[in-house]
Amino acid sequence: MTVRFASDSIDPALLRGEILLQTRSHSAWGGACTASMYLPIARSHAWQQLTDYSRWVHYFPDVVKSEELRPVDSFTSGGKCLYQMARKAFLMFTAEVEIYLRVIEVVQQQIQFRMEKGSFVDFSADLKLQDCGSGTLLTYSVAATPLIPIPSMFIQQAMHMDLPANMKKMRQVLCGK
Repeated sequence: MTVRFASDSIDPALLRGEILLQTRSHSAWGGACTASMYLPIARSHAWQQLTDYSRWVHYFPDVVKSEELRPVDSFTSGGKCLYQMARKAFLMFTAEVEIYLRVIEVVQQQIQFRMEKGSFVDFSADLKLQDCGSGTLLTYSVAATPLIPIPSMFIQQAMHMDLPANMKKMRQVLCGK
């Protein structure tokens, strides 16, 4: 089923290029966030680029490695297998995390990322694409709890600061601008 949004039924801020963001608590030590943005490209074009997982290093500057692995039967049950590594500088130290993800795709509609193992207590993300006028509405939801206990308000604040810039960078790369 395809959901098509008419340009006049979408928040005008999205069409102006703004990133709409909602943060929420996820656990005592985690955070969750949903970001939405308009892409002035066809959904099929966005899908083709988003499912080339090695390109994710260009969308999210803190991701330094992203590669699709050959699935191992005991590791993933259906879907693809993805390895990502990220580095983030905080004040005087740098944190490095890695994650192995099970990736389930619903062609040109949704990508689900579920942690198999990694540097988190839990991690999940959902990326959804919907037709919107002559472009695409992209919604990215992420929920994570780090291994190191950090109050959720700090995790949410970091997501609130970093995710809009990451989404703008993703749009810039996807749209070739």
